Formats: sequence, structure tokens, C-alpha cells
Amino acid sequence: MKKKIYFLLLLITFSVFNPKPVVKGETNQHNRPKNVILMIGDGMGLGQMEIARMFEYGREGKLFIETLPHVGLVHTYSANNVVTDSAAGGTALATGVKTNNGMIGMSPDKKEVDSILDKFKANGKKVGVISTNTVTDATPASFTASVQNRWDGQYEIAKQQLKLNVDVLLGGGSQFFQKRDERGASLIDEFKNKGYSYVTNRTELSKAKGEKLLGLFNSSYMSFKLDQEVLKSNEPSLTEMTQKGIEFLSKGETGFFLIVEGARIDHAAHSSDITGIWKETIEFDQAVKGAVNWANTRNDTLVIVVADHETMGISLTEPIALNELKNIKVSPAYMASKLIRKKTKDGYTEKSIKDVFKTYAHIELSNEEVKKFNESIENSKDQVYKKFKVSWEIGNLISEHYQAGIVRNEVRSISKTGGHTGNMIPIFAFGKGAEVFDGVMDNTDVPKRIENLMGYEFLEE
Repeated sequence: MKKKIYFLLLLITFSVFNPKPVVKGETNQHNRPKNVILMIGDGMGLGQMEIARMFEYGREGKLFIETLPHVGLVHTYSANNVVTDSAAGGTALATGVKTNNGMIGMSPDKKEVDSILDKFKANGKKVGVISTNTVTDATPASFTASVQNRWDGQYEIAKQQLKLNVDVLLGGGSQFFQKRDERGASLIDEFKNKGYSYVTNRTELSKAKGEKLLGLFNSSYMSFKLDQEVLKSNEPSLTEMTQKGIEFLSKGETGFFLIVEGARIDHAAHSSDITGIWKETIEFDQAVKGAVNWANTRNDTLVIVVADHETMGISLTEPIALNELKNIKVSPAYMASKLIRKKTKDGYTEKSIKDVFKTYAHIELSNEEVKKFNESIENSKDQVYKKFKVSWEIGNLISEHYQAGIVRNEVRSISKTGGHTGNMIPIFAFGKGAEVFDGVMDNTDVPKRIENLMGYEFLEE
């Protein structure tokens, strides 16, 4: 009898510590979701989440994201760098392949790679992409297009999105869809000819009907949450776009795959804009809540929340002036628009600099600080997003003044990613199959685990 018990214990131990390996395409059909919603907080690391949690709810509060039952950590390096940019980071999440910074939907040897969205489309699912960025920027593009250089291919990406027949496409970037071809037709015209409903503001979105939907709510990025009131914006929230996207995609019985990107978390972080990070992360958190609440009414939907990378090494420092930062009502980008250039074009006038910082950031600058601010703009070595260098310098000065934890200005200026870091980022999951996202993984594992759940063949290594 003792020998039988010993043998039984041996078998149990072996099965626990030597689980059956997963075969390509193998999945438990009972655990296979009908719908998958992948939500990406661009640039959102643990520091961004902690800033948002503390600013919004205080020490005892929680973000909604934190309540999701399955949690892991993700490495994000790219094929040619220890720190990824959004193109390589997005491509890894979309295709399961590491590529070089700047490349979208391609391997380092310039071969086009299918995305997980392509797999869903090929298997008869509806697909959608939503972003507060331009819908042609790095992350949404990684799921819907293949180009060698993210900076040169925005119009080409828009054309590929049209060809792919993405069922729902919502965000900014109308400028890339308005270019007319030799026939005088724009891509917007082409989308309409294919049966898409086309909307341009929050009011139109709320009334949108049909089977396919194109919504472009800004010529460039959608407005920062901080600026929407002062700009009198009629842009929809990320939650409203997510709800409308689900409404369109959930029609019928086919099921769907939806990408939702809270893009401006990253942009606020690049600007060292702690207040903006708070607002944009809460905006994203509310969109996650809406998606999870919808999924919670069913038993066939998987919601995954992740980031593509962390930006600017954000941390909640002990001496941070939380109340003062909470009292800022506009973004550094808006502040930059209020500065007045000197007639010599050599920097900005002393009066306009002092007025902007006092009015919007509640900081009284000395003459020496004004001089240093002008010098920092003129001497900036920023390698990317040069048109934003003024707002970045404004945000940096504010974050320093209020003792925020952030990558030094000098480090950001020589970074080819504009201040991204290699910090691991969190991943959360809820719903059908969510348990496979527990633990530490690589960003390329995310689409592979989705594929395995769906019973699709793995993406190429």
C-alpha cells in the first residue's frame, strides 16, 4: 500500500513540475475567447500608474487596472537597442517579432510580417483600431501596416489600412487621409465608397450607425485631456471611442479583435508633464473599466492591458509638490503656444516667458531663470520630435521646480527615443483565458499567447 501511495505521489510531482508542452496552434477550445480587446497605454510604466493613482485617489486608492485578477511583467528591448521606440515596441506586440527601432510590421531584414490583427481578420473576425494618437502612428500602424520607416510612411500606412478593411478606425490624423490622388479622390472618399460611416467629432460619433466606421477627430494627435476645456474641443473621450468601437464590432456572431491605445500618456511623459500623465492615465484607466465592464456581462471576451514601453523613468518622489501640480490646468504644449518670439528670433521675450509660467504653472521665474530657459531651447540636442522642444523644456522646468521624479533633461536630449527607458512594464488581464498572462514575459510573447488561445498557428520566430 505504501509503495502505491509513493508511486502516485511521484506521478503527481512529475506532472506538476514537467507540464505538457504547448504544441503550435494547440488550445483548449473551452478556454478560447470569442472577442479579444488589447488595450495599450503608450509609455505607461509603474511610475505613471502610481502618479495617476496618488493624484486621483490618494494613498489608499486604486486604479481600476489594478483590480484586474491576472498580472505580469514585460521586457521591451528592441532588436537593435536595449531601449525600444514605439515602432519596434508596437511591432513586437503586434507580430511577435523583434525589429529595429523605427521599423513597423517588418523584421530587421526588411521582410513584411503579419500581425495578430491580420490573423484575426483572416479567420473571419472583425477588427478595430482606436487611438488618441494619429491612427497612422507607430502603435496602431504596427497592427495594420508594414513600412521601413515610421516617420516617412504615414500616408502609405493610411492606404494600407484602407486595403486591409479595418472595420473600425478611430483617432487623430485626418491630414494623412485628405491627400488627393490623380483622380482628385482622397482616402476619406475611398473609405466612404467602401461603405464606411465617417465622423469627425464627439456628436457625430454618438449618432454613428452602420457596419464599418472611420472617425478622424483631429488633423494631428487628439488634444491632451488637460487642454480640451480651454480649446473648447468636441473630441470624444477614449472611453466613448472604445464603447462605440465595441458597439460596431460586436454586431453579429463572428467575434472581434480590438486595439485601444491611450497614446498621450507617452506624450505627456516626454514633456515631463506630471499633471498630464495623471490625466491621460486616468483617461486610459476609465476606458479599460468600460471595456472590462462590457466583458463582464459575458463569458466570451478577453481584455489585456499592457504598454509598449516606459517613458522618462517617472517616479513618485517623496518631496513632489502634489497639490501644486494638481493645480495646473493646461499642458506644456498649450503654454508653448502662448510664448512670444523675440523680434530677433533668438528665443522668446522675457515678459512672455514670465507671464506663461506665472499664469499657468504658478511659478515666478527670475531673470536668470528666464535666460537659462531661452538658452536651453537654443542649445537643445533633442534627436526626435524637435518641433516639441519648447514644450519639453517648459515641462522639464516645471517638473524640476516641483521636485518630480523624472529622467534628467540632458539624458533625454541625447536619447534617440526621446527619453524612453528599458524598465519592465506591467501587463494585466481579465476574462476568458486571462490566466496565461501571469508572470514575467517578453513583449513578443503577448501576441503568441493570444494566438495560442485562439488556436491560430504561431507567428514566425
